[in-house]
Amino acid sequence: MKKNESHPNDEHHCQICGKTKKNVNLLPAEILRPAIENLIRKKYPDWNTDGFICRDDLNKYKFEYVKSLMELEHGELTTLEKDVLESIKNEELVSTNVDRQFDEKLTFGQRLSDKIAEFGGSWRFIIIFLTIIFIWMFINVYLLVSKPFDPFPFILLNLVLSCIASIQAPVIMMSQNRQEVKDRLRGEYDYKINLKAELEIRQLHQKLDHLLMHQWERLLEIQEIQLEFMNELRDKKKP
Repeated sequence: MKKNESHPNDEHHCQICGKTKKNVNLLPAEILRPAIENLIRKKYPDWNTDGFICRDDLNKYKFEYVKSLMELEHGELTTLEKDVLESIKNEELVSTNVDRQFDEKLTFGQRLSDKIAEFGGSWRFIIIFLTIIFIWMFINVYLLVSKPFDPFPFILLNLVLSCIASIQAPVIMMSQNRQEVKDRLRGEYDYKINLKAELEIRQLHQKLDHLLMHQWERLLEIQEIQLEFMNELRDKKKP
């Protein structure tokens, strides 16, 4: 194994917490972005770019950096934005199945009202209801001509229809209100996902820019070394 190569099972200590951990749980300090490195130097002036930092401490400072960035752009953070920052800090997902989460909290009455609203807004309900009305009118006009239980103009039928409408309307409104709550909850999760994606992409761009600059510096160093070797060889060839 070469001198500069490191094995994932090799151990080094973190410059922040001071704990000794394996390389798989550590990151080289030199790949940190300048903004995060400046935050660390405020608390740890002896920070060395040749050392290492563990992932937990890095996530903590990433959280502080993103929080300060958002407060600078948006002012005081909302609860949703704080939840997104916590998910970034703990490396957790914010996406979830809103429908399943919402349906698990419904009571029996709420589930029943949703079923009634779903049935009342279907063609099946309209066809069944029209069929019952026509049968009702047919019985009272043709079958029970001498003694109809609800003669024309069908006052009893109008009373039944009014009672059904008075019950059905609030049930449908309750279902619609819950649908609005579900839509609002879905919108909140969409905002959290979009915000986290935006922050992660921004950090990724900054990290790539930093790595590119670091690589350019290394290339310049290599070129300088190569020029020195070439000058030495040229000097040796001179008589």
